[in-house]
Amino acid sequence: MSPAPSIGVLATGTCLPEGILTNDEVAEAAGVDPDWIVQRTGVLRRHIAGPDQAASDLAAEAVRKALTAAGLPASALGLLVLATSTPDELGPSTACRVQALVGADRAVAFDVAAACSGWLFAARVAHDWLRSGTGERYAAVVGVEVYSRFVDPSDRATAVLFADGAAATILGPVPGGTGFASIRLGSDGTAAGDVLIPAGGSRLPASPKTLADRRHKVHMDGKAVRDFILRIFPEVLGDALHRNGLRLSDVDLLISHQPNPLLLRRAAADAGVPEDRVVIIGHEVGNIGAASIPYALASADHDGRLRTGSRVLVTAFGAGLTWGSTVLTWTRARQHGAVPAPRTEAPRKEVAGTGAPRTGAPRAEAPEP
Repeated sequence: MSPAPSIGVLATGTCLPEGILTNDEVAEAAGVDPDWIVQRTGVLRRHIAGPDQAASDLAAEAVRKALTAAGLPASALGLLVLATSTPDELGPSTACRVQALVGADRAVAFDVAAACSGWLFAARVAHDWLRSGTGERYAAVVGVEVYSRFVDPSDRATAVLFADGAAATILGPVPGGTGFASIRLGSDGTAAGDVLIPAGGSRLPASPKTLADRRHKVHMDGKAVRDFILRIFPEVLGDALHRNGLRLSDVDLLISHQPNPLLLRRAAADAGVPEDRVVIIGHEVGNIGAASIPYALASADHDGRLRTGSRVLVTAFGAGLTWGSTVLTWTRARQHGAVPAPRTEAPRKEVAGTGAPRTGAPRAEAPEP
């Protein structure tokens, strides 16, 4: 019996909607100053889906671009796993919508709901599936969010952070010794109330009262989320290093979910990760949830920071609470689609769109209500 193949990322694709929401616009609705947004989060702008765009539309475009980059037809996919907190509908799976849109008629399609950790949870499913010997060779793993439909513009804790976007990866066989190492995941449902959309499910179905109370919007305890991230980040990072017999000096890049760029920088610095090894994209796109990690992978690949043999430490954390980590040894993955050249330096201390100079050090924390 032949050994199970190594599985890695063969190609990436991204889709950011054309609409841009500036800090000036967000600040006016949230009752804060644009300076406050930059100083507290580092986010400079967000992409916002058009009125005719749903999560499946963004995800399908990202998958198409990833397939083009991989040189594969949609019919080559045996599996399509979609990670999102903002599906088209409560049912069916948004992955089934994407399957139809891209013509992946041979793929098993389903969703994974693990909030901002979703892409890594989905990658674990796809990785193990492709290694199981059931015949599937390629999988699309896509993260997508359309948070703009679920954010209260007047809530400064969420409106300044969350945005829309999708990023896809094609997973398949790679040379031995490359691709994904073991993917470790975790959950703690006792803190599920820290970040959630309270209404719209079976517990609080839609009613005039839930609508009036804005219970269909994202609710977040900013301090609890910040404390969780600062606690769990060094744990998942250290666990990944220990399991793989590595030191931080053995890691070429850190790619992580990005609740906001300043918080990620603080967590990485506290854990001893050199700043030049941290891939930052949150200042350009905001918090795009399950799309954050695959978008950062595509961005680093596009920017030339990923080369064959690069060792990437991947960390994830999100609502649920959920978390995970892995080490990914990069192969000659290919990227297709417009990925804006990332600014990997610290965000400039200025109000977005004005060029006004800033003073004072940014505060690396999530905004609180």
